[in-house]
Amino acid sequence: MDRCELAKQNFLSGYSCAQAVLLAFSDLTGLDEKTALLISSSFGGGMGRMRETCGAFCGVIMVAGLLYGYTEPKDFEKKSELYKRVQELAAAFREKNGSIICREMLGAAGGDKNPTPERRTAEYYKKRPCPEICKNAAKVLDDYIEKNPIEK
Repeated sequence: MDRCELAKQNFLSGYSCAQAVLLAFSDLTGLDEKTALLISSSFGGGMGRMRETCGAFCGVIMVAGLLYGYTEPKDFEKKSELYKRVQELAAAFREKNGSIICREMLGAAGGDKNPTPERRTAEYYKKRPCPEICKNAAKVLDDYIEKNPIEK
């Protein structure tokens, strides 16, 4: 299964949007499943269900950090390069989804103060664009990686 479909299926299996995307790229990141799921678990629902930055986009930039990131705090060139990549990925994500803000994509007026996630029912999936957003996020990332090969 390609990563786009995998990201969508991960979400439909019950994972958050951030988990769905990061997990779909574990073949490239080298993260084991448990670590990928734990690292990304706080980012669902627009970061802890606050409806801020879309979790699927957070998954995209987590992968970008793992593939193109830096480890030396004074490596300003590498840091600048990574931030440029994040901004390019954000522009591509916005173009495909209209925004990188969860509440804007869901049509929600503001952040949700209720930390309890909704139950994943057939009705939930009918009103949520999230499976397609996860698929689109993986597509944006796949396209980016294809044009910007990973240095080993």
